[in-house]
Amino acid sequence: MIVERLNKLREQMRQKQIDVYMIPTEDFHESEYVGDYFKVRKYMSGFTGSAGTLVVTLSEAGLWTDGRYFIQAENQLKGTGIDLYKMGEPKVPTVEEFIKEKTPEHGWLGFDGRVVNALLGIKLKEALEKKDAKIDASSDLVDAIWEDRPAISKEPAYLLDIKWVGKPRKEKLSEIREVMEEKKADSFILTSLDDIAWLLNIRGNDVTYNPVVLSYVIVRKEECLLFIQPGALNEIVQKELEQDAVKIYPYHSVYQYIQAIPETETVLLSKKRVNYAILSGLKEGITIIDEINPTTTKKAIKNKVELENLRKSHIKDGVAVTKFMYWLKHQVGKEEITEISAADYLEGLRKEQEGFLELSFDTISAYQANAAMMHYSATPEHNAKLKPEGFLLVDSGGQYYEGTTDITRTFVLGPIPDEWKKHYTLVAKSMLNLANVKFLYGCNGLNLDILARGPLWNIGIDYRCGTGHGVGYLLNVHEGPNGFRWKHVPERDDQAVFEEGMVTTDEPGVYIENSHGIRTENELICKKAEKNEYGQFMEFETITYAPIDLDGIDVTYFSETDKMQLNQYHKMVYEKISPYLTKEEADWLKEYTREI
Repeated sequence: MIVERLNKLREQMRQKQIDVYMIPTEDFHESEYVGDYFKVRKYMSGFTGSAGTLVVTLSEAGLWTDGRYFIQAENQLKGTGIDLYKMGEPKVPTVEEFIKEKTPEHGWLGFDGRVVNALLGIKLKEALEKKDAKIDASSDLVDAIWEDRPAISKEPAYLLDIKWVGKPRKEKLSEIREVMEEKKADSFILTSLDDIAWLLNIRGNDVTYNPVVLSYVIVRKEECLLFIQPGALNEIVQKELEQDAVKIYPYHSVYQYIQAIPETETVLLSKKRVNYAILSGLKEGITIIDEINPTTTKKAIKNKVELENLRKSHIKDGVAVTKFMYWLKHQVGKEEITEISAADYLEGLRKEQEGFLELSFDTISAYQANAAMMHYSATPEHNAKLKPEGFLLVDSGGQYYEGTTDITRTFVLGPIPDEWKKHYTLVAKSMLNLANVKFLYGCNGLNLDILARGPLWNIGIDYRCGTGHGVGYLLNVHEGPNGFRWKHVPERDDQAVFEEGMVTTDEPGVYIENSHGIRTENELICKKAEKNEYGQFMEFETITYAPIDLDGIDVTYFSETDKMQLNQYHKMVYEKISPYLTKEEADWLKEYTREI
């Protein structure tokens, strides 16, 4: 099937005289997760991971993805004729390097300019100019061969009440215009969907698990232009937006509007987030200020209303996860449970919580060796049955009116080897180390990541991903610009200084191929601590409330500080969660949050 699709694509390439064709994962808005219409890379390669780029020449093809998906990609690409390029590994060329090498002198590189970010498009253009090669960014070649391609989503949008978001849209727009005035910008072009949703206090259902609306926004000094699918706004929503000088235009007409911006104007945008087609549509004389979207930083710093709501959402989520753990411990080996049925049971418990809307991502339910694939996804064909032995890793989350949650727990279902206990205990130690740090203001994720990674590095183990990411408020579960990472990764905007109000995950892990996988994940709120002659100190508040399975802990790998930190955490979990449990569940939780 994949081979046939690649052959059809090459036929299109020959007709268009294109030598190399690039297919990224993104949609028109550089989104991490995309709607069905935009899953072109998945359709053409068979690889289902959330990150990756496919490059096809007339004689070969390659797929680039990061360390989260190496094992998964190797399995899914078998028999397709597509080579796997492991990003960041020694001697592995980058996408840009590969394209530059494979594009012949005077040749053509093709891609759909609406799904490639402007920064990458510029880099490729400059690299190919040395070979007198050119770019055709006007063609979506896959559209011609994808016969049953889904339509672009246009689900209804809805407004969020001030009791959920804490700040009215008019105030947010005013803050953005203040930034524009400081930078002397006439227009601010905003295309990232979560930023638009935050700015206008709207949500939608155009991307599964991400409550966003397909749209573009251009903020000017006196008005805000919203380009959105016809029918997405009902009369009530449209009227409220218009009261705040938000003018409504058809979704695709943004490209005509862009071309009409006078060349004397100054435009603020982020080349990493705006697509190549939009940047190319601007007149040459326009002054461009290329910076991170001001909405991104403001969105990441949650206000007091959002933070208080988030704490409530995590209590609800913690109740669901704790009840799930109780059920799992009591029923494994007594009834047939699979990876998928376990995930479904947990989703059912979340649905019982008031204010629950949907999951925040597709639950990862991975048993034994499957958990070594960080973003494993069970299918009806690959759906392991759980036994009263080994590990079950469950990474899951929910969307509530009170916010977005993301939690991972690795459950001990029965006997495990001593080495697995060692790994499990060190992962818990790593997570607690980072959660309990105190640091001076000015630190970012590069400064702090070693606290989580260190205990694992000490035994010669690493995990091929960051330690944590920002989390949205009833928005995307992955959100910049804050995060924990040991080295700079250019394509990720997650190296911001930690500010009070930022929410970040803390999720170290161990992944041993063909054996087991472990991850323990909590969410942290950044807060101010004391201020003295050394400066402003900062700290984290943990807002994830669910037990860490003591059946996997070997205290010989814990210091007294480690024990104290885990005991304090479990004391908080019991106090927060036990009031919402049955007597039997509460008694069980008392045992699983006991002091060690």
